Amino acid sequence: MAARMKDIAMDLGVSLMTVSKALRNHSDISEETRQRVLRRARELNYEPNWIARSLATRRTFMVGVVIPDLMHSFFAEVAKGIARHLDPLGYQVVISNTDENPAAERRQVDLLVARHIDGLIIATALPSWKQGGHAAFESAMTPYVLIDRLPAGLDANYVGVRDEELGEMATAHLVAQGCRRVAHLRGPATANSAGRLRGYKRALAKAGAEFRPEYVVQAGGGDMSGFTAMRHLLSLPDPPDGAFCYNDPVAAGAIQAVLEHGLRVPGDVAIIGAGNVHYSDQLRVPLSTIDQGSGQLGEAAAELLVRCIESKTPVKPSHVLIPPRLVVRESSRRQPTDALRT
Repeated sequence: MAARMKDIAMDLGVSLMTVSKALRNHSDISEETRQRVLRRARELNYEPNWIARSLATRRTFMVGVVIPDLMHSFFAEVAKGIARHLDPLGYQVVISNTDENPAAERRQVDLLVARHIDGLIIATALPSWKQGGHAAFESAMTPYVLIDRLPAGLDANYVGVRDEELGEMATAHLVAQGCRRVAHLRGPATANSAGRLRGYKRALAKAGAEFRPEYVVQAGGGDMSGFTAMRHLLSLPDPPDGAFCYNDPVAAGAIQAVLEHGLRVPGDVAIIGAGNVHYSDQLRVPLSTIDQGSGQLGEAAAELLVRCIESKTPVKPSHVLIPPRLVVRESSRRQPTDALRT
């Protein structure tokens, strides 16, 4: 016979209500008690009765995760962090991929809401939330948390990295390595891309370096766009000697372009990306990067969403910003005394 909540309660000498609250991540029990209940539930192979639970609570215990590129290691790590937090709480995660397409995003959100999911975590491809058509979904009162991208002017629950700080940190690192002509391979038309550009400009200003518009090239978010953008930069009469790339895939493409041009990384062009994706240290030239705490970001978003779902009253929107972290590898290390930072 399958284990029941009553069995867990009897084994631990606690009330049935305590077990129920622990399994639902309720806030009015201690973390120690919650962990005891979850541990015993795993030991007894407890499986909730989803039909009874849904009827009793009028919830589906399903969370939708809408991301722009499932093949991008950053978003895959974020999704793992989300699942790592939600799985012990009994939530099923449904992942939708939009390929950075606003129309596909709207369709996926509508489909998930129609399935009566309990909440949404979205990395939006929309530069403008209201104009993008999500106002209708908001009227359905489905709790949601935005991750990685926050459209301008929107007051919503959000978990992301400090993008301006990221851009400034990456650019300042290249300047500190001796680069005097630093380019920026910028990302898609999203708020986080704009923040990284502002950080890039701020670092140049602090270093007393000239901002040259021709050194800012649109590169999208993939390696081929990084390759094409870097080839263009290398064709300039006065090409850059350093490049801050919007993300690691763009940086990987940029490295390939520099090497195929017969130049050295970092000797001729020092390169840094962002994301610290799992293959960054395995490239032909191991990639310096800014770690965005992807797994931590996913867990924080899931925790915030559960708090919104469980609350009996609307939760005031809050922002959780993960501090960026510099990771120095061979692609930018020109100074022999500069140690690896982790």
